[in-house]
Amino acid sequence: MTALNRVPSLMARAGTASALTLAAVGGSITVPGLATDASAATIATKALQIAASKKGSPYQYGATGPRRFDCSGLTLYSFKKAGKRLPRTAAQQYNKTHHISAGNRKAGDLVFFHYGSSVYHVGIYAGKNKIWHAPRTGSVVRLEKIWTNAVWYGRVS
Repeated sequence: MTALNRVPSLMARAGTASALTLAAVGGSITVPGLATDASAATIATKALQIAASKKGSPYQYGATGPRRFDCSGLTLYSFKKAGKRLPRTAAQQYNKTHHISAGNRKAGDLVFFHYGSSVYHVGIYAGKNKIWHAPRTGSVVRLEKIWTNAVWYGRVS
């Protein structure tokens, strides 16, 4: 019997009411051999979701979470929670990523802002030319449009 064929019998054993209750509260039914949305998500996608969950958290220079962040602290925290370690600063993170072109960027990639050859800021690409980031003192973690062309992209591997 394949995993797909086991779903109806598992549902029958769990009961329709139980399945509806799980669906109503955002739960899921795990079936061996089937990938769930959560397990199919990549580390980068998980990191992006974690960063988004920190929306509104205050910026604090040098902070790495879980309640306050600076830019590289947010990326470090998000990837660590998703299962991947990154170095502490934006420049160090840039040096540890696989550099990619803007045309190859995907949600969950890191976006590095630079002046000349110096990286000064980092965020997590959210798609549609937007990033999740911790901008500066007095601000909060937020989704924002990329405001310059002076960016490089890096993929965490």
